[in-house]
Amino acid sequence: MPAHSRNGAGTIPFARPFIGKEEEDAVLRVLRSGWLTTDGEALAFEQEFAERLGRAAGTPLAAAAVSSGTGGLHLALEACGLRAGDVALVPAYTFAATAGAAVCLGAEVAFVDCAADSFLLDTDSLERTARRLAEGKTAYETGGPAGRPRVVVPVHFGGLCCDMGAVNETARRYGMSVVEDAAHAFPAYTETGEPAGTLGDAGVFSFYATKTITSGEGGMVVSRNRDLINRVSLLRCHGIDRPVWNRYTGEKASWYYEVVQAGYKYNLPDILASIGRVQLRRADELLDKRKRIAARYDAAFSGIPALSTPPASAGDARHLYPLRLNPPLAAVRDHCVRKLQDMGIGVSVHFIPLHKMPYYRKRYGLKDGDFPRAEDTYSRVISLPIWPGMTEEETGRVIDSVFELTGGKNPCL
Repeated sequence: MPAHSRNGAGTIPFARPFIGKEEEDAVLRVLRSGWLTTDGEALAFEQEFAERLGRAAGTPLAAAAVSSGTGGLHLALEACGLRAGDVALVPAYTFAATAGAAVCLGAEVAFVDCAADSFLLDTDSLERTARRLAEGKTAYETGGPAGRPRVVVPVHFGGLCCDMGAVNETARRYGMSVVEDAAHAFPAYTETGEPAGTLGDAGVFSFYATKTITSGEGGMVVSRNRDLINRVSLLRCHGIDRPVWNRYTGEKASWYYEVVQAGYKYNLPDILASIGRVQLRRADELLDKRKRIAARYDAAFSGIPALSTPPASAGDARHLYPLRLNPPLAAVRDHCVRKLQDMGIGVSVHFIPLHKMPYYRKRYGLKDGDFPRAEDTYSRVISLPIWPGMTEEETGRVIDSVFELTGGKNPCL
């Protein structure tokens, strides 16, 4: 039974996966096969994913399916050589996984601010921070980590792509690898039509339940570099020297294997991969549905002084709809969030900047004001529901509820 809001209407959730009979049939096929963990479905999923992106990129790609986007970041950073004593440059405005994967490898992270009026990293800030580190200084004038700038992790936010030309130029100048955090970016394209996740040394996608396509949990690492993908494939299953998915069931199954590298348990089970394969085939359909919802939001909210609609582009995957509140409404953003929730609208906030998190504040001596544009964006944004199964009535309810916050004046004040 759905939860109900104060006005009696059912709550519209912030996100809901768009699952149909094809996904159900795929799961049943795997359940009835007698083999639930990694085998043919997962291997087919990674091949199909690589082929789709490769066609769009105009170049052959390799892919490795993993248990989560976070696991994919961890393995991709390791495969790019990130080690203790190195520094990974990441946006302050991102989810915990982007920085956490680097720290778990023993590396340090240096945060980079947002560009003005953008959710994406500021390439000038990236250049300044990389230069300071390369000169043997701390990342910031006020302190922070020091070490070799080894990797930059641009985050494609909400379906929008970073300026990968500028990112790659800075990376080349300072000898850094580039691992694209493309958790929000399938299928997303740059202004020049190149698919997100294919422009660095590796791209990492997420198939978590709220993402543009889902397998429930899961992720994919993609690269032009076959050796990098081979390294990820080795590490995702305990560092075993050969595929061992079928060692119990194959026609010539062998019990013998060798561990050639300490590894992890990051493989994607077939039962989840089967859902992902169907969602991959439906990706364009799901994108069209999100675009229609975003178009209604844009039309409704454009021109209202209290609101700023999110930036968009022709290649935008429309994963999120982060509506920004302008003064004076921005001063009561948290109250507006609660009011929308009381009206039965599931909303969220993307993201709390990582330099505000206790762990990083203590580790690097950070404080409010260190990344002002990330803080400003965070302080006035509300992410609205934009999942493909939303009805026109539900979309209209979201719009009407936002109008109640503005009403030509500011009823929250």
